[in-house]
Amino acid sequence: MLLAIDAGNTNVVFALVDEARTIRARWRIATDPRRTADEYAVWLSQLLALEGFARDDVSGFIVATVVPRALHNLQVLSSKYFRTEALVAGRPPVEWGIAIDVDEPASLGADRAVNTIAAHALYAGDLITIDFGTATTFDVSDYTGAYKGGIIAPGINLSLDALVTAAAKLPRIAIEAPATPSVVGRNTVDQMHIGIFWGYVAMIEGLVARLKAQVGRPVKVIATGGLAALFEQHTTVFDHVEPDLTIQGLAMMWQNAHIR
Repeated sequence: MLLAIDAGNTNVVFALVDEARTIRARWRIATDPRRTADEYAVWLSQLLALEGFARDDVSGFIVATVVPRALHNLQVLSSKYFRTEALVAGRPPVEWGIAIDVDEPASLGADRAVNTIAAHALYAGDLITIDFGTATTFDVSDYTGAYKGGIIAPGINLSLDALVTAAAKLPRIAIEAPATPSVVGRNTVDQMHIGIFWGYVAMIEGLVARLKAQVGRPVKVIATGGLAALFEQHTTVFDHVEPDLTIQGLAMMWQNAHIR
């Protein structure tokens, strides 16, 4: 089986994927570039055992990371504890394989490139892929699969953290839909819920509308990331929700590299 790793700014997600690209198990741990391969191995071995697997069940290893300092220890984890070389998304033999049609192709985050590859493999036509992570990213790809650019906005948790940190009297609240459809809050907490949640939905809908107008052709909107399912219940802007798009993309890239 394949161990696919998505190392983001907030969390590192490990997923065990079988030959049919079915995710058999997944785990996440807070991103810390100082975490050693030995620490990863102890943590991961225990979790594999809890799911009925062992390290010997892993025959492939692929990593996408937007945290360069975290990569070395993940590569050591692969070679030392899984006795296999870690493939790194975007490097031979798992290059992107799509046109990166932007001013600075090298600056594109690995997760965004992988999401674009996976979205194009799953859905035809022009696409907008929205990933709800530390940042909320909007990625535009055309009907050929070429990456054309996008938008980076603060993630909703980041926005809330900034608000609470800067305003001494505001409490920390959960990220959830307001209890009523009213957008006139009657107390501080309700007003914060309305501002954070409905303000974020309005941002998503507004930016997607502007992107669609600029593309000028029919566009499908694909959402991924942990909060995609929450927003899906309160907007009609998404055509499809794929919670594991990055992991799916990594599995596709790994399989394609071994078919060649």
